Amino acid sequence: MTLRFNRTVIIAFAGVLLAMATIQSGASIAKQLFPIVGPEGTTALRLGFSAIVLWLIFRPWRSMPKGRDLRAIAFYGICLGGMNILFYLSIERIPLGIAVALEFTGPLAVALIGSRRKRDLIWVGLAIAGILLLLPDMHGEDALDPLGVVLALAAGACWAGYILFGKKTGSQASGGITVALGMTVAALFLVPIGFASQGMAILSWEVIPLGFAVGILSSALPYSLEMVSLRNMSSQSFSVLMSMEPAMAALAGFLILSELLTFWQWLAILLVICASLGSAITSKAE
Repeated sequence: MTLRFNRTVIIAFAGVLLAMATIQSGASIAKQLFPIVGPEGTTALRLGFSAIVLWLIFRPWRSMPKGRDLRAIAFYGICLGGMNILFYLSIERIPLGIAVALEFTGPLAVALIGSRRKRDLIWVGLAIAGILLLLPDMHGEDALDPLGVVLALAAGACWAGYILFGKKTGSQASGGITVALGMTVAALFLVPIGFASQGMAILSWEVIPLGFAVGILSSALPYSLEMVSLRNMSSQSFSVLMSMEPAMAALAGFLILSELLTFWQWLAILLVICASLGSAITSKAE
């Protein structure tokens, strides 16, 4: 029993880590598309290509959900799409690492509300402290764009819904089919917005290869991995484990963009990593 439990925890933990690594790689490619097709066009490419790839891999038409299951997947897809477009719109106005930290208020809220054990609050507290250290002073010359902050927080609200509906749908169908259908829902209402905003520039040959790479790295692969993790841990444990996302963003900024980190930013990274590891070690199978 213990061996099986440890194996489940390790698989879930590794899935979330790999998902975050691929999302950061996809984000670096997506930023190259912003000057060409903007955040709306980039979101359309990301979700459109992801939906196509997931349908080819998981073939969801073989086991289509009905009734309440279908409604839950629809809400999951709406949250997924909102999370994507709002996040891309926010990083147009505020730095990537800050947007990730603000967006994470959604998963943290899920962790706080869903917690039933006092020790869970320790890991949540460490994660909150780390995220607060990643936030800059809101006053002076380096003050953040207020609209960018609001958009990032709204993306966090959608992220919370993505976790909650993902957990619900994950118990009703295979993870791959759920992600494929949810991605299709998101693409159905966001791809037309991308075309309305950017026109046929989305289909140019210089854009399509990058768009395909963004779709795979930023959506198709990580969301599938996250769905597997959600099926093997509670929603609050998943939320706290995802606290490594701001740290990943800060680390990517250092490695890719040569951004120097302060002592307090390194401390923030340590705090969120401790929170994530603590959650993974002390979580128990349900």
